[in-house]
Amino acid sequence: MSLQKLLGTVMVLLVCNLAAAVQSSASPEQPRPNIILFLVDDMGWQESSLPFHTEPTVLNRRYHTPAMERLAREGLKFTRAYASSVCSPTRISILSGMNAARHGVTNWTLRRGLSPDDRHARFDPPAWNVNGATTFAGIERTVRITPLPEMLRGVGYRTIHIGKAHFGAQGTPGEDPRHFGFEVNIGGHAAGAPGSYYGRRNFSSSWRGREGDRIWDVPGLERWHGQEVNLTEALTVEAINAIEQAVEDGRPFYLGLSHYAVHAPWEEDERFYQKYIDQGLKPFEAMRASMIEGMDRSLGDILAALDRFGVADRTMVIFASDNGAPHAVPASLPLRAQKLAPYEGGIRVPMLIRWPGKAGPGTTYQQPVIIEDLFPTILAAAGVEWRQRTVQVVDGRNLSPVLGGRREAGPARRLIFHFPHQYYGQGPFSAIIFGEWKLIHHYDDQRNELFNLATDLGETTDLARKDGRRTCELLRQLATELKRRGARRPIDRATGRETSLPDCPAILNQTSFQPLR
Repeated sequence: MSLQKLLGTVMVLLVCNLAAAVQSSASPEQPRPNIILFLVDDMGWQESSLPFHTEPTVLNRRYHTPAMERLAREGLKFTRAYASSVCSPTRISILSGMNAARHGVTNWTLRRGLSPDDRHARFDPPAWNVNGATTFAGIERTVRITPLPEMLRGVGYRTIHIGKAHFGAQGTPGEDPRHFGFEVNIGGHAAGAPGSYYGRRNFSSSWRGREGDRIWDVPGLERWHGQEVNLTEALTVEAINAIEQAVEDGRPFYLGLSHYAVHAPWEEDERFYQKYIDQGLKPFEAMRASMIEGMDRSLGDILAALDRFGVADRTMVIFASDNGAPHAVPASLPLRAQKLAPYEGGIRVPMLIRWPGKAGPGTTYQQPVIIEDLFPTILAAAGVEWRQRTVQVVDGRNLSPVLGGRREAGPARRLIFHFPHQYYGQGPFSAIIFGEWKLIHHYDDQRNELFNLATDLGETTDLARKDGRRTCELLRQLATELKRRGARRPIDRATGRETSLPDCPAILNQTSFQPLR
């Protein structure tokens, strides 16, 4: 054999051996995980037997939520998770990854073109996106998005929506979850509350007679009509059936199980109510406790189903609430205030993530996260690259490093909250959280409040005048972030113009500043 032929043979063998080595070292493609987002409506930070504070409180001792306790033992508990102070903004942030100040759905939606705002003495609401979100162009007063379930469906997920949607107004495409990429929709429509929690009332408000508004009737549950079943239980059975079908079909699934509970109307879950009466609670307290336990039983049934179907070890389960507890129920002490308010009781929510092999069991994360973080986190878990693939700008941050044990999710961040409305006694505000510091700007009187959440979790001591320099700096940061997001502000009725962006008032410019730290 000539030297040239010998060298050629050697080169062929080297190439073949290299190709074989590469092929043997390449790991087979990992199956995409199943993902469940278990979203609760109007549940306060402390409305569980699982404390999210440093020590148990009265509410923790009142309620019974063993499934939440299990989820915390087996996953990661977030003690500083935030959402919008009202429901639709939170839900659209999850769908889109956008902060509410950017997507412009800053209050709850229902009827096309009609804002639920109360009349303010001086201001009108801005031209906010009262009709919610959409994937269609040309729908007035909506934000167009590339939604989370559509992206998951594009890589083979069976996408399932069960329960409350509240994504878009009646008569717009956004009222139907299927227009956001959900293959299955059971119970989701424009309304954000059920007519009733009782199957014997057909989950309808028609039983109220003339006062009943059929817009609240929960769709897609006709097979449960007339039965002695609670809405929370019926939705859970539907969710388990959908999970089982996806597993049988060999499809990874994304399940948005979005309970109407524990939102009004105030109807006890009869499976659990009497035991709380027997414990000495007043009827309304027992009602609330029964609704919360019914929600937790649902979570427990879902976890048991994952075990039974043999998919628990490859399923990410996320638990969260969409805002704080409403005014009618006890505050989640030590937090101040409730739903709608800019204080911690309105925006700090319970959040848990269990992802076997990824999120360390029994761990706690104490840095701030916000609800729009779920969008990139879920897509990252599913192996979906979202950057430059959405029509919207994504504000959320991928929490995968946190799930992997990193103490910090990345550089310090500024969380923004924006509510340019007058509703149920709450006036328009914007707020910013940066580290342990929180500043609230009230548009009514241009009043500012500054709190150190590390030393004053209950927001009892306003430091705005004492620490003028920090107040001014946070006001400027808030204004910058609102402008960057294109946030719409209240309209001054006297001038017909938007109110000014937050700015440092002259009185603070005259204050002897403390140094920023």
